[in-house]
Amino acid sequence: MPGVYQLSVDEAVREASAAKSEGVPGVLLFGLPESKDVVGSAAHDPEGPVHTAVRAIKQEVPGLLVITDVCLCEYTSHGHCGIIVDDEIANDVTVEQLARAALSHAVAGADVVAPSDMMDGRVGRIRAALDDAGFTQAAIMSYAAKYCSAFYGPFREAADSAPAFGDRRSHQMDPANVDEALREVALDIEEGADIVMVKPALSYLDVIARVKAEFGYPVAAYQVSGEYSMLKAAGRNGWIDEPRAMMETLTSIRRAGADIIISYYAREAARALA
Repeated sequence: MPGVYQLSVDEAVREASAAKSEGVPGVLLFGLPESKDVVGSAAHDPEGPVHTAVRAIKQEVPGLLVITDVCLCEYTSHGHCGIIVDDEIANDVTVEQLARAALSHAVAGADVVAPSDMMDGRVGRIRAALDDAGFTQAAIMSYAAKYCSAFYGPFREAADSAPAFGDRRSHQMDPANVDEALREVALDIEEGADIVMVKPALSYLDVIARVKAEFGYPVAAYQVSGEYSMLKAAGRNGWIDEPRAMMETLTSIRRAGADIIISYYAREAARALA
């Protein structure tokens, strides 16, 4: 992805500070640990890259909202979002590991934790873990309608999180299914999500609109790596006016009903708006 890099903690602090100065209100952190194992134990390591970055950013860039991705795919040696038992992702043991990770992020200082795994029941379990530990003000932004999309490829390469075998169809949603998205959103709201997310954004503008219309809840939309990379590639080849296309696509996401947009274009868009 042009302009997107793996960052050390000190580099992440500098980027976060620059983003805030340009008008970006928050950052979403993903981690790439030094080593991985079959259960993703580095996801809750207090000295891991996300935890260290959260503490540093909160200290050096006051006032910036810090959100952390909560999933195991970046931390497991097999690249799946959960713990594998008998060749299948085991939902309940995965949820416990996710709750440990989310709580460890809150302890580090994260304002919002964002479970992106799509396991059943994880929002309720994370809410309970946070509340029991006294982190009642930590918010949950749930990847509530996350589709099994072809547009995640560049991110999986950047984060070294592509599955070593199989795929994620067992827990991510069928691109043709809108009804399931609405059921998943309803369940996550019932379990205590503060914000619900639709991912990807551009191919699912109708889902964003229906979620906003039917629930009236804070909705986030993620303009994912493949969407960003397509625009970048077309712009570099002279096929489109990239700055105009960037703002047009972001406007379409907002127009569909998204209250929050997560995008690799955030800093460029902030500069354009300024």
